[in-house]
Amino acid sequence: MKRFSLVLVAMLAVPLTACDQKPASQATADAPVSVSVNQAPPPPTPEPPAAPQQPEEPAGLPAPPDVAAPPADAQKTASGLAFKVLAPSKEKAHPGPDDKVTVHYTGWTTDGKMFDSSIVRNEPATFPVGGVIKGWTEALQLMSKGEKRRLWIPGDLAYGDKPTRPGAPAGMLVFDVELLDFAPAPKPPPAPKDVKAAPKTATKTASGLAYQVLQKGTGTEHPKPTSRATVHYTGWTTDGKMFDSSIVRDEPATFPVGGVIKGWTEGLQLMVKGEKARFWIPADLAYGDKPTRPGAPAGMLVFDVELIDFR
Repeated sequence: MKRFSLVLVAMLAVPLTACDQKPASQATADAPVSVSVNQAPPPPTPEPPAAPQQPEEPAGLPAPPDVAAPPADAQKTASGLAFKVLAPSKEKAHPGPDDKVTVHYTGWTTDGKMFDSSIVRNEPATFPVGGVIKGWTEALQLMSKGEKRRLWIPGDLAYGDKPTRPGAPAGMLVFDVELLDFAPAPKPPPAPKDVKAAPKTATKTASGLAYQVLQKGTGTEHPKPTSRATVHYTGWTTDGKMFDSSIVRDEPATFPVGGVIKGWTEGLQLMVKGEKARFWIPADLAYGDKPTRPGAPAGMLVFDVELIDFR
C-alpha cells in the first residue's frame, strides 16, 4: 500500500522556499513523514542466518458503501462539501481556524481505493485547522470533540481534478474523520509599533536590510549559508497585518539558511544562538512589490525572529 500523507499540504510558511519544518502531527503544510525500515545485511558467516523479513504493510481499510457519491441523506454546504455524522458528540465547542486538532482518519478515492489512513499507521494526526486542504478546514470547524463524520470533498476543495502535487489523489475524495481533541492556538503576537518603517536606531546594511536586536543571544558563532537554522518567527506587512507565524502554529521552523528569501539569508548570518531580532526586509530582498509566488506578501516585510539553534 502506498502511503500518502494527506493533510499537511496547504500550510504556507511564507518566508521559506526550502523548509524542513516538522509537521504538527509529526505528520506538516510541507509540514514537513513515513518511516522506512532499513535491513542490515546478514553477517558473513559460513552459514548465514536468514535475512529478517520486512514487515508487511497492513491491509487497506474497506471503502464505505457510499464512497462513489454522497447519499441522499448527506448534508451539503454552500462550498460543495458534503458530510454525514457517523457518531455524534455531546460536546458543543468547535475548533477555530487557528486551533490545533488531533484526529484519526481514512481517505478513499471514489473508486474505493484507500490512499491514506492514520488508523493503519496507528498514529493520530495533529495539525492546525487552517493548515490543510480547504474541505478539511471547513469540515473540522463543524465538528465537536469525539464526533465522527464522513466527508465527501469535491476536487476544488481537495487537490483538484488534475493535481499538481506529485502523488496527490485526484477528484472528489471521501474521508472518515474522528475528532479526538483540539486545543486553542497560541495568540498571534501583536504587530510592532515600528512596523511601518525601520526606526533611526536600527542598523542598516549595504543591501538595504535593517535590523534591531531585541534580545541578546548566548552564542558567539554565526550561521553560514550552508547551515540549517531552527527559528521561531512572525511576519507582518507594513500595515500591521500578520501573514505568517511559527508561534501561532506552535512549531519552530527548520531550513537551510541559503534556501530562503535573501533578507532572511543575510539577516540570519548576523545572529547568534538565542538571539531575537527584528528585520525590516525591503521588497527586493523578499518577494518583490508584485510577487509571482501565489500567496506571497508584497513590498517591505517585517519579521521578529528568534534563532533557537543552527548546525
